[in-house]
Amino acid sequence: MNTKKWAIDTITLEMKAIERLVAFVDDDFEATVDAILNTKGRLIASGVGKSAIIASKIVATLNSTGTPAVFMHAADAIHGDLGTITPDDIVLCISKSGNTPEIKVLVPLIRSMGNQLVSMVSAPGSYLEEHADYRLKAYVDAEACPYNLAPTSSSTAHLVMGDALAICLLKLRGFSSDDFARFHPGGSLGKKLYLRVSDIIRRERPLVAPSSNIDAVILEISSKMLGATAVLDGEYVAGIVTDGDLRRMLERNKDFSRLKAENIMSRNPVTADYDDPAIKAFNLMEEHSITQLIVLRNDKYAGMVHIHDILREGII
Repeated sequence: MNTKKWAIDTITLEMKAIERLVAFVDDDFEATVDAILNTKGRLIASGVGKSAIIASKIVATLNSTGTPAVFMHAADAIHGDLGTITPDDIVLCISKSGNTPEIKVLVPLIRSMGNQLVSMVSAPGSYLEEHADYRLKAYVDAEACPYNLAPTSSSTAHLVMGDALAICLLKLRGFSSDDFARFHPGGSLGKKLYLRVSDIIRRERPLVAPSSNIDAVILEISSKMLGATAVLDGEYVAGIVTDGDLRRMLERNKDFSRLKAENIMSRNPVTADYDDPAIKAFNLMEEHSITQLIVLRNDKYAGMVHIHDILREGII
């Protein structure tokens, strides 16, 4: 069996196809990016067969990164879906050969409508490329298919070139992680971006004064069920007492009746800001091997979050 060799050969051929794309990031590529960036309309991506699938994925990537885009199947376009295209839209046609019957019918129709046309093909000199206003070159020497028929290297190259296009547009638009969060509100990815400490902060606010005796500290920790309490000097945090601090106190002291919160608290505790992303609070807890975090708002004590609060949200 040559299974491993065939797999390695396929991956190697497609890697070479991707590496070759570097040479095609040229003035035509830059002009295409500028045209899409400055259009008042959308990008309409079209293709047939495997190229249609790639076009659909590119559309999804563009939409999620700030560039309005719509998928239009080339075969459906010539049977009514041309109405998808508005006057300000730019049309991207993706094709391995650039010479398929559907493309040869579609291209003149797009030209007659006055829309700008972008081509993405796998070989130079095709009908599509010759009639395009802008050209994204995704040329490949050969498919990974042993018969050089099934779109493999070519579809991979088209996909990667589409990603390059989307990322350039993202950067030029100044598309931020906050923008990304607005477009991805669902699932763990969305929560990582939009969920804030303020969304999960506990209503209970365990707190004691530096002069509080140990009985009061234990009662506060037990009643609020967070495994810790903040130690406040006025409105400001002087420290934190955790279950671990209590255990260490018992190990060191046979008589703790005279001890106060200030005698056993950890000073300069790790804190999160009220408006921080929840994932940042989680990372702080991971970094410092702690399970609860004091939250500050305008440098004053706002409450506490526990690692379980974050885990329950499913962002990890």
